[in-house]
Amino acid sequence: MSEDGPKNPVREAILSLVEARGAGKTICPTEAAREVSEDKWRRALQDVRAEAVRLAKAGDIAIYRKGKPVDPDSFKGVYRLGLPGKGGG
Repeated sequence: MSEDGPKNPVREAILSLVEARGAGKTICPTEAAREVSEDKWRRALQDVRAEAVRLAKAGDIAIYRKGKPVDPDSFKGVYRLGLPGKGGG
């Protein structure tokens, strides 16, 4: 999961929060945004979404909508992030 090179705080926030939550559980993207930028977290949401898509394509996380994994290239609306595998909840 980890890559060599410059640190990516958004990636690190997503991965640490998802791993801390554990299998079968999900996080709200706002949790990662607040971790990165507590006072301007709304601005960070776009970065969280973009990084979540990259992580999902790499198989490191899954993006869930209504408890079911979705295609990272075509999902819309409210979503949550979790470990891949059994549905998030």
